[in-house]
Amino acid sequence: MNAHSAIRPVVSERLPLTGLPTRILVVDDHGIVRDALGLLLGGNADMEIVGSAATGEEAVRAAQSLRPAIIIMDLVLPDLNGIDATRRILDEFPETRIIALSACGKAEHVRRALRSGARGYVLKAALGPELLHAVRTVAAGDQYLSPSIAALFAATPESYSSDEGPLDRLSTRERDVLRDVVAGSTSLDIARRLCLSRKTVDTYRSRIMTKLGVSNRSALIRIAMEYDLPVV
Repeated sequence: MNAHSAIRPVVSERLPLTGLPTRILVVDDHGIVRDALGLLLGGNADMEIVGSAATGEEAVRAAQSLRPAIIIMDLVLPDLNGIDATRRILDEFPETRIIALSACGKAEHVRRALRSGARGYVLKAALGPELLHAVRTVAAGDQYLSPSIAALFAATPESYSSDEGPLDRLSTRERDVLRDVVAGSTSLDIARRLCLSRKTVDTYRSRIMTKLGVSNRSALIRIAMEYDLPVV
């Protein structure tokens, strides 16, 4: 398993070209930052701010009620940090695209955000045009890292390395879907068992393959066997 695979750009899940603005939720515990981000992003014809949240729990509830396409997620939040909020939101709404916004550019912090499912990582030291570019890049289905972070990883590939196994990158719900896929269940069967739509299950399958760096069920089975994923 190539340690780089967990953070390669995702290009297979592009949003439909509806012509409608991208719906964005802004999450930060500082009101002035939320207001500034709202003005920056909302001033573009292809973006619409649908809400904001000041805590991790508020972010989860807002995601449930507003169903944004993109969430700008501060990682340091009261009551539920941005990493855990990201995991919870993506467990329920895997099609949501989350961009982590952080003052910290250390490799481990970036790795944790990407492992949680974030599609982008932007440093708070960035200027406005970079965030706009990050939103458009992630909305198009690709991954975005601030240039200094991308340069760090390119210069020191060991920054990607981790003691965790590939299955540790999966959320609880993704593990559930993987077990069923390995057991031979169809997307429709899985959707019925987990009370999800078939489209959501297919999104999970695509996300699992992306995270594990594979392209077919046979490879998923090999990884599941190698890392002793219990199949019930």
